[in-house]
Amino acid sequence: MAEFVTVLVDGIFYSAWLFVAAVGLTLIYGVMKIVNLTHGSFYALGAYAGASFTGAWIAHGYPPMLSYAVLLAAAIIITLVFAPLIERGILRFMYAKEEVVILLITYALFLILEDVIKLVWGVDPYFISEPYGLLGSFDVGEMTYPTYNLILVGIAIVAAGGLTLLLQGTRIGKLLRTVIHDPEVSRAMGINVDRFYLVTFTFGSMLAAIGGAFTAPTVSVVPGLGVEIIVLSFAVVVIGGLGSLPGAALGAVIVGLVRSATIHYVPALELFVIYFVMAMVLAFRPRGLFSLAEPRKI
Repeated sequence: MAEFVTVLVDGIFYSAWLFVAAVGLTLIYGVMKIVNLTHGSFYALGAYAGASFTGAWIAHGYPPMLSYAVLLAAAIIITLVFAPLIERGILRFMYAKEEVVILLITYALFLILEDVIKLVWGVDPYFISEPYGLLGSFDVGEMTYPTYNLILVGIAIVAAGGLTLLLQGTRIGKLLRTVIHDPEVSRAMGINVDRFYLVTFTFGSMLAAIGGAFTAPTVSVVPGLGVEIIVLSFAVVVIGGLGSLPGAALGAVIVGLVRSATIHYVPALELFVIYFVMAMVLAFRPRGLFSLAEPRKI
């Protein structure tokens, strides 16, 4: 029973991290219908910016408790620098092209941003462990967990609740759903679709950067960090259904719990089991568990 509780708690923490990392990807696809491979780059940019800004903050002797606000500010600043530049400077000219062309463009941007990261931060690893250990730890049964993990759970809950409230309970959300359903009719009705695309891309990328920034204190920030997260994010959103917010949440929970159980019981299959679950879901639900209905145009 104690091991089952451990598997469950580990799975919850990992699921929260996965959801924060992947929800921006499914948001961008749901609105803009593009598979955004730069999502991994924004995760890495957030991690590097968070580690750099927080390291400088602590090195100057400022209050360590404010380092969490610095992590958030770093993710927001780095996104506001790069996301509008990418969307307005490149992607907005490509929306009329085939999806595979946009996929290749975002892949090229991903490679460029990887080199930008190496140019700015170099290839040496960055460590910023102070925020991770600052809050202490708590016990669940026989296991001890850093309290910092609860921050990631809180971010996941706030992201899910905030997006749901925005989409279902506000005028902007209703307009956004109109844009999702039919951009052409939305333009004819006077909705500024280009502005919605810009805000959506920026906000979705910001969620990835926030995930990276708050993961930075728990890992060694090294080049190639974005590659792993884009693969895992795709697994999550494909299982749940591209463009579906509930699907991203369910996909993150499934992957998190399955991975946790595998690590505890059959650790050699950790990498295999995630893609096995994805293959099994797609075999029976090719568009994912919560795939959005495609409007039929005449």
